[in-house]
Amino acid sequence: MNTLIAIGSLGILVLLLEIFGARKTIIPVTIIGLLATLGISLGGFSTESGPASFFNNMIVEDKYSMGFSSLFILLTIFIVLMSADFYNKEQKKLPDYITVKLLLLFGGVAMVSFGNLATYFVGIEILSVSLYVLAASKPENIKSNEAGMKYFLMGAFASGFLLFGIALIYGATGSFDMEVIHQAGMSAGVEDWFYIGVAMVSVAMFFKIAAAPFHLWAPDVYQGSPTLTTALMSTLAKVIAIGGFYRLLNGMYGNFSDGFITTIIVVAILSMTIGNIMALRQDNVKRMLAYSGISHAGFMLMALLAIPNGAGNLLYYATAYALAGIAAFAVIIAVTKNKDDENIISFNGLGKKNPVMALTLTLALLSMAGIPILAGFFGKVFLFGQMLEMGYTTLVIIAVVNSIISLGYYFKLILAMYTKSSTEEMPATSSIYTVVAVIATIINLAIGLFPDFILTMMA
Repeated sequence: MNTLIAIGSLGILVLLLEIFGARKTIIPVTIIGLLATLGISLGGFSTESGPASFFNNMIVEDKYSMGFSSLFILLTIFIVLMSADFYNKEQKKLPDYITVKLLLLFGGVAMVSFGNLATYFVGIEILSVSLYVLAASKPENIKSNEAGMKYFLMGAFASGFLLFGIALIYGATGSFDMEVIHQAGMSAGVEDWFYIGVAMVSVAMFFKIAAAPFHLWAPDVYQGSPTLTTALMSTLAKVIAIGGFYRLLNGMYGNFSDGFITTIIVVAILSMTIGNIMALRQDNVKRMLAYSGISHAGFMLMALLAIPNGAGNLLYYATAYALAGIAAFAVIIAVTKNKDDENIISFNGLGKKNPVMALTLTLALLSMAGIPILAGFFGKVFLFGQMLEMGYTTLVIIAVVNSIISLGYYFKLILAMYTKSSTEEMPATSSIYTVVAVIATIINLAIGLFPDFILTMMA
């Protein structure tokens, strides 16, 4: 609860700083505020008290909410750090951009801290509206306008599914409270439209995480949005959606039917396979990472099969993926700044022009591919191991094959950096991108070497 209050207060403070003409202090104050909020969130693990609920169980604070909230805050810190240079030509709009990002974070924390479906719906709508604004935040760019419109139309359609599903669940259980819904879901006498409601809510969340076959919006929206917004969508927004989806299913329905489990498996396989195959065909790096994100959504969906024991592995995988994504996009922004596109040709010879950035991008891509000793490797090992214990051998084999396929497009970019020469000079950019990429990579390596730090938090 304190985390939500701190984030909301920080958003108001940013607007007040703009009103009083202290625009130059916005980034430092926001970073300090987010670090303090991160401390508040992590501090909850040091207390010995159990889960706490607030406002008649509207907000629930437990290890799950604190773990994912800490990840969201850390990713937002990286995004805000890069905002200082990314929006250097739009200083008048900087307070608006930062406030919208803080509102997005607020919605994300609400999505993993809810004890009532009303809170969950409010959280996801705050998240969605913030993303619509950020996707279309370049009104003079037709691609940004297209991205914002596509995302808004598809997002509104998915929100309709979510709201209708929640209405059916309420009709079957007579409550929005997750404890009541959970008891009803575990009983044999629940009304049939409860399961229809679960299915509709799941369809809405498949869209939010860009899982196949609900992924068609993602490549165009990722490519058309400003690159920093794409980084936010690919990392922060995606792990918020999967974290909220896990909590939603875990809270409202634990007695999964064979049909529902089969649906999760099919969507996971489709996401992994379609994402990887389509990524192989891309020359635009943003589109390539969009399809890569679809593939990783498939991997993370596997954790839903382990409910209620998959939270630790899901948080670990989400952390490894998001940190690698932040490092990769920091380099992409630096390399393609002031360019019309993000073609892979722009990365030719980066290993000679800027060895540090080339190395961090390489490590980020290798982590996504699941190469030891990076965190992405251990994330897959833990997740695959749990699936094998549960008897999903075929699913694990398909996932391993897809991990091998992913090496094709990741190494296409790595080879461009180290084996091809470029006649272009590296654009002059702020060193903040290098700092973000290096810090994210160091954390990625650290949790790869010491995975128990995250896994024991959720135990």
